[in-house]
Amino acid sequence: MTFQEELLILLKARYPIIYILTIEEDRLEYTIRNAVINKNYSNLYIWDFIEGYKFNPIKKEFGKRNPLEALEFIENVNSVTPSIFILKDFRRFLKDLTISRKLRNLLYLLKIQPKTIIIIDSEVQIPNELKDHITILKFNLPTPKEIQNELTRLTRNLTFQGQLSQNIFEKVIQACQGLSLEKIRRVLGKAIVIYKQIDENSIPIILGEKRQLISQNELLEFWSVNEKLENVGGAYNLKKWLNARTEIFSEAALNYGLVTPKGVLLIGMQGSGKSLIAKAISFEWNLPLLRLDVGRLFAGVVGESESRVREMIGIAESLAPCVLWVDEIDKAFTDSHQNSDSGTTARVLATFVTWLAEKTLPVFVIATANDLSFLPLEILRKGRFDEIFFLDIPTEEERKLIYEIHLKRFRPDSWERFDSEKLSIRTRRFSGAEIEQTIIDAMYVAFSEHREFTTNDILVAIKETIPILNIEPARTSLTQRWASSGRIRSA
Repeated sequence: MTFQEELLILLKARYPIIYILTIEEDRLEYTIRNAVINKNYSNLYIWDFIEGYKFNPIKKEFGKRNPLEALEFIENVNSVTPSIFILKDFRRFLKDLTISRKLRNLLYLLKIQPKTIIIIDSEVQIPNELKDHITILKFNLPTPKEIQNELTRLTRNLTFQGQLSQNIFEKVIQACQGLSLEKIRRVLGKAIVIYKQIDENSIPIILGEKRQLISQNELLEFWSVNEKLENVGGAYNLKKWLNARTEIFSEAALNYGLVTPKGVLLIGMQGSGKSLIAKAISFEWNLPLLRLDVGRLFAGVVGESESRVREMIGIAESLAPCVLWVDEIDKAFTDSHQNSDSGTTARVLATFVTWLAEKTLPVFVIATANDLSFLPLEILRKGRFDEIFFLDIPTEEERKLIYEIHLKRFRPDSWERFDSEKLSIRTRRFSGAEIEQTIIDAMYVAFSEHREFTTNDILVAIKETIPILNIEPARTSLTQRWASSGRIRSA
């Protein structure tokens, strides 16, 4: 059901007070006008605190800086024809006893006369005495169809019309999702000023606008990424699974009837490449990457942690399609935490896993964990994630590939002179991060001696490195048993 259809049903059912949650006043006002046109709602009055009733035919600016007078106007206006009264930013006055009492007194009049009050605001704050009388309706951000119409309108009269391929057109629409219509117009206007057209160069500008939105809150971080899956050594099963879903958020996938993937849970020891994979997925799928530090969800005030989870979910969904990277989820939802914080962790976990199972918007969740034994069973249950992948220590072949990847990065012109095969044999039980560090350590030594580093320098660094798996040999034992039993997939 569309917003317009739902609004018309509430109006016809004579709901007295409708509270619409939005940050787009102008677009909502335009939508309401289109919804009620030719529906016998000939009178539409709009009030705000500074200007009063702008379209009052009796007296301009009536109710200016006077919310009580604004309600008195609703009481006294002619009720022969159906009327709608839009009150902007009115939540700030609802806690006032005078305003609250006046609204309750108006309820009987609103039932017998064809009048409806619509409160518009960006947040919901309703006093308890009014909750039973107010219906909340959310006005979502522009749909892909609305963005497409706006993009078509912007490009219609430009000289490059027709040069925008369908693939780029879809990617621009996808990048714009999560922005208000006004922000979309501004950011596309910026792209036209810079590049004289809208093309693939516009996408980083659009994502930059999303980065600005994320920077205004403390729960999520917007990460700029340029990692590729080919820079990840090994993990062939995971790469195959991801490559099959590269175009999953496209219009073609939607028309095909494909179900939007929920996400993946990556389990493995520190340095196994979990974070690198999260960044690579975002880059390969051309989606914004939002990083959540789960510890930021927990607050000292009772009830605030649950509120932060809902706020985080709202932000992620408003920027969909996107990738949500939940880092070290096992650190936040351990059983020890749940038993020592009066149930806060359990409530936060319940809210989060329910959203994981029931979300419909394209937010692809990548959760990472070091120790499977710390994770509650609610996280591991089927339906939370599409798959759970175990990133084991790399094999000899994978270690050789990891060395080559890093050596190409540090020495793109001379990487072949290093004996990657010999290095891979000497680094049994090393993680990907530990392999990278042996190269860095060798470079430090060679630089201090004013020479180029060699394979022998890396071999010396290998001898001086103790793999974390040797320090904590039982760290991944439970995870390895689960992987061998088939309960989770080996990456």
